[in-house]
Amino acid sequence: MRTERDQSCWASALDAVVVYAQGALCSRLARGTVPPDGRVRVPGLPRSLDPGSLRARVVRGSGVRVTEVRAEVDAEPLGADERDGLRREGERLDDLWAAADGRRGRQLALIEEITALHPVPPARKREDPHRRTPVDAWLELADFVDERLAALHARLAETEEELRRIEHERDVVEDGLARASTDAPSAHVQTTVSAVLTLDGSGDAELELEYGVPGAVWVPAYRLTHRQGDDGGRLVLRASVAQRTGEDWSGVRVALATADLRRRTDLPKLRSMRIGRRQPAPAPSGWREPPAGLADLFAGYDAAGPHRAPAAGAMAGGTGRAFSAVAGAPAAGPVPPPPPAPQGYGGPPPVLGAPGGAEGAFPAGFGGGTPGTAPPAPARPGGAPPRTGAGARTGRSLAAPAAKAPAAPAGAVPPPPQSAAGPWAPAPEPAAVAGPPQPSGAELDYAALVLSGPGEEGGRRGRLFPEAPFDPVATEYRRRAEAVAALPLPAHAVRPRESAGSFDHRFDAAARADIPSDGTWHTVTVAEVPVGLRTEYLCVPSVEQTVYATLVLSNATDQALLAGPVEVTVDDDFLLSTALPTLAPGGESRVGLGPAESIRVTRRTNLRESTAGLRNNITVLDHRVHVELANGLARPVTVEVREQVPVTSEPDVRIEERADWRAPEQDHDAGAEQHAPGTRLWRVDLPAGGTAGLHGGYEIRIPAGKALVGGDRRS
Repeated sequence: MRTERDQSCWASALDAVVVYAQGALCSRLARGTVPPDGRVRVPGLPRSLDPGSLRARVVRGSGVRVTEVRAEVDAEPLGADERDGLRREGERLDDLWAAADGRRGRQLALIEEITALHPVPPARKREDPHRRTPVDAWLELADFVDERLAALHARLAETEEELRRIEHERDVVEDGLARASTDAPSAHVQTTVSAVLTLDGSGDAELELEYGVPGAVWVPAYRLTHRQGDDGGRLVLRASVAQRTGEDWSGVRVALATADLRRRTDLPKLRSMRIGRRQPAPAPSGWREPPAGLADLFAGYDAAGPHRAPAAGAMAGGTGRAFSAVAGAPAAGPVPPPPPAPQGYGGPPPVLGAPGGAEGAFPAGFGGGTPGTAPPAPARPGGAPPRTGAGARTGRSLAAPAAKAPAAPAGAVPPPPQSAAGPWAPAPEPAAVAGPPQPSGAELDYAALVLSGPGEEGGRRGRLFPEAPFDPVATEYRRRAEAVAALPLPAHAVRPRESAGSFDHRFDAAARADIPSDGTWHTVTVAEVPVGLRTEYLCVPSVEQTVYATLVLSNATDQALLAGPVEVTVDDDFLLSTALPTLAPGGESRVGLGPAESIRVTRRTNLRESTAGLRNNITVLDHRVHVELANGLARPVTVEVREQVPVTSEPDVRIEERADWRAPEQDHDAGAEQHAPGTRLWRVDLPAGGTAGLHGGYEIRIPAGKALVGGDRRS
């Protein structure tokens, strides 16, 4: 028979994950029947999730809607799993290692003891004659020592071999524990996070839970496949993903985004500038005056006499820790009960959201006036009340004006007098802050506010404060998860935020993938990217008389190709792994394939020096360049030949070119190839088995007394 808790507990499965530059957004689907009370619990969420990122929506269900969703932590005994088996095996090996190490220590002690055996002759008196040494006894002792040491050393070698074997097995177990998925808990008590939802409606429904988790990173990678002689190829976008979120991603739809998951999304507020009398800022929504009659809520409690102070570990608002007057600040010790207010200092501070006629919930620290008093004065920093005369003292609630103390009930014990150094002693007057209270987002989260009890401090009891629990387990899980950002990157890999620049992109994987939570890199195939490919041959004969084959890759998509490593495969054989720069839509990049042995190039130069001018005061250097190309392939090719022409900034030095080459077009886009000044290009179409000759040159006219800068001018 199913219990009520079992009926309201819906099973769920992880469906999709969007991995950002750091962190991930997970989507989980849950199905079930809405119970009569509308309360549904969906367990199985990771411990590292951000509770503030939990969202829920109805995917399928007529008339069903989500009215509230919260994250809760449950604890239950942990059954045996693979990690427990590894831990037990490690403990067994530790015991074996300790026993073997003890045996080795005993063997070493025996060896040292036997080694110390040596014959000791008896003491000889002065009048005794010299005696002959019994050689047989010496030899027998030496044989005994050798035999005994041989046996002991043999057993020592066996013990050390056993120690090495145990250490190896222990290293294997430790490596298995280190590589094991963090999806399994590391304690005997399993703490799980559940989403508690309140639904409005009835019938069957399907919900989608969305939550953010730290501890996930990715970098792009590519695989380029090309066949010689073809003008096309395949570029496959892959991603190296590492995650340590504490949740295995099994069969999920993976999407990759370059955006920052923690980026700011709030819009700036432009306030008006007024000339003239200052006007107070409008009161924030969600704050209102407390109802009347709350000042006397604890009068009977105070009149009953002194009460025992709560323990230091008493829970403040259900958090298990004591808190000071500042919301969320841990107290240094036990919180004593507040002293009664002396006569003439007014009643206890007003309460927010207290029982007994309190309508609605009121943010923490925002009190109003007591019955019959003036409107609240402006708030002061730190939650202290402003001074409103001789009766104003510290320790009272925020914006509580001085008022006449209520009459003590009949039979009440009069409060003890307070000394000047007590809690009601005057304090220095800080500057007041004008305007109404400004509640924070935590103080406007009414469902998370906790009503302080009568044992709290005078400024807290009977008022609502945001619960600020400290969860060291969740903090440790998030710290371990965020350590994945320090993983060393693969070769040629670039962080997506660095390569994306000012734009953000998203790439959706074509198939579902499995990524365990082990904190190591896993390769995920995303999709095939349509690109343009053409083969070109390039040579710089003035530097090296070798022709190199290159692939010119152009981005034919409407998204940028991020920088990352690319594995080049030519004719089904892996050729090389190189770096691909970021390519904007329509951008091009050149990938080298190595020397093309079937195409030969030869370069010859000729220099003729002469003089010119009316007085032969101009030196003329006439350079001639001859380049010959021969194509040994069975298909036509296009070869680009690069040459260099001198450049000058001197107005009286002239350079005249005599060739049909052209200057390259300078593209200033990021990732485009940049050419040095003076670069000249020849593009030659060679037929199959054909040859071609290129002739060019330049003439340099230098005035007398000047020379070329950099190298021999006649080279």
